[in-house]
Amino acid sequence: MPLYTSASGIGGLLPQQIHQLIVQPVERESVAFQVTSVLSTDTNTSKFPIVTEDPAAAWTPEGQEITPDDQEFDELEVTPKKVAALTIVSNELAADSNPAALNIVGAGLVRSLTAKLDAAFFAMTTVNGPAGIGSTTHQLVDTSGGITNTDPFAEAISKAENVGARITSFVASPTTALALAKLKEITGSNRPLLGPDPSMPGARTVLGVPLLVSPYVTNGDIWAIPRDFTYTVLRNDTTLRISEDAYFSSDRVGVRATMRVAFGFPHPAAVVRLGEPDES
Repeated sequence: MPLYTSASGIGGLLPQQIHQLIVQPVERESVAFQVTSVLSTDTNTSKFPIVTEDPAAAWTPEGQEITPDDQEFDELEVTPKKVAALTIVSNELAADSNPAALNIVGAGLVRSLTAKLDAAFFAMTTVNGPAGIGSTTHQLVDTSGGITNTDPFAEAISKAENVGARITSFVASPTTALALAKLKEITGSNRPLLGPDPSMPGARTVLGVPLLVSPYVTNGDIWAIPRDFTYTVLRNDTTLRISEDAYFSSDRVGVRATMRVAFGFPHPAAVVRLGEPDES
């Protein structure tokens, strides 16, 4: 799979190659992509309907007219923002037809894009980027006294259920996840509080819900996320471009990847954070 795709110089890759080299690995490695519903789109803005009031049902005698009642909707607009990564490689590597060489270049770009995406997802706001989960009017389970058992997780699950949502993932920082992993069921026991996931060796669960790790979650915080009400919007125009112009004198080429991504939280109360209350 050579990087050269035109006789006149270095061009772009085919769309299916870009998907295999950039899009699929990012979707696989990014925690944000793993814990949300991914919506691929060709439009500049995606709109999510928000039901603010359900239609009223009523007991009705047989044969009588059913009284109509309209649903009331609001709308959430999500506009994907561009995230880009640039790496510089030698012309020899760029011209190498060995797939391994191409994968090495792609892996570095994927790591860079994944880091930026996950950092933005768990942030409140990101300069020139999308709003993250920290910006939501989410519910809170106060754990300022520390976590010693699974009760705070059960409370988070219950809070989501009270607003019609189901928690599908917990996400914590590596430091917080390690502290949880060291907890035991009871004093004097060697049995860990966290359960293993039989389908994924090394993975952890809390009350049957997967616990994932991201370095971009604030230490001490744990996000309880419902996949059905949390979206990653991905534009279908991911690009991988290669140019030798700026680096002609050093016999190198620039490899640039761009993606357009944003996050949508149409039901923010379905998201729950375990942690200390905000100072504000």
